[in-house]
Amino acid sequence: MERLTENKIVLVTRQTRLEELILRFNTQAQASFYVEHLGADFSDYQEEHQVYRKAINEAQASLARLGRVQVVDRSHLPNFIFGPDDIVVVVGQDGLVANTLKYLPAQPLIAVNPDPLRWDGILLPFQLRDLKPVVRDVFQQRRQVKEISLAQVCLLDGQILLAVNDLFIGQRTHVSARYTVNYGATLERQSSSGIIVSTGLGSTGWLKSVVTGAIAISSRLNYPISAEKRDPRFAWNSDYLVFSVREPFPSRNSGAQIIYGRIDSENPFSVRSEMPENGVIFSDGIESDYLEFNSGMEARIEIAGQRGRLVV
Repeated sequence: MERLTENKIVLVTRQTRLEELILRFNTQAQASFYVEHLGADFSDYQEEHQVYRKAINEAQASLARLGRVQVVDRSHLPNFIFGPDDIVVVVGQDGLVANTLKYLPAQPLIAVNPDPLRWDGILLPFQLRDLKPVVRDVFQQRRQVKEISLAQVCLLDGQILLAVNDLFIGQRTHVSARYTVNYGATLERQSSSGIIVSTGLGSTGWLKSVVTGAIAISSRLNYPISAEKRDPRFAWNSDYLVFSVREPFPSRNSGAQIIYGRIDSENPFSVRSEMPENGVIFSDGIESDYLEFNSGMEARIEIAGQRGRLVV
């Protein structure tokens, strides 16, 4: 036994697509019938599952030689209490890293790519063979940690929600969201498909998609956007956020001037809901983990005091 510590090593995992299908259809045979009936390749689901579960088993066995290991599924993260001295290891896709970081007030996170042939792993700098030496280095504080700024939304009633990649503010359904936005010292009533607020880490995701669409539309309408304004990315540890309004609709009762901008100490940003029902705010694409945002409620969006710490 090579135990380095009696503190926990928390191994965070997620269900595979195959496991989610079995949960939905009760058995693997029924899941296979459904997928293949639609003309898709079920063997791809099986291969992904086998590679991922093998990686989890190897990671757990390797970590057990270094300390006490507790395995936590992503679905339990909102209710899991991390100890102040825990080391957290994520084995999974980039999204699992983002989902985990917002529940870690100070603990370093080691992210492992279980299947480099399948996942690019922008947030997954390590492979299974790196796990033991990296954990040793982290225990001995010999590894660099990259800080990641988080977004925070605060409601009038005291509720708070953090985001590692982005926040969505709008309607649960596809009908228009109605609200009043206060940006800097300017107020505007709007009707849109919702607002996205992005962190530096998330600026390569949803925000990039929105900007890419705007560039394509502008080009087709002969309003080309200069090259230096085409890339929305900004640093992971930036002290600001960027917001973008999706599909704003100008009318007698709604404007479309406050559409895109930077949120920082000099440019505060808040939104007051005018939606009688189904108004929501959720983070990092997890629609099931949301704040209700209905008529009269106000949300203040800002950089969070908490920061993520990704081991590199």
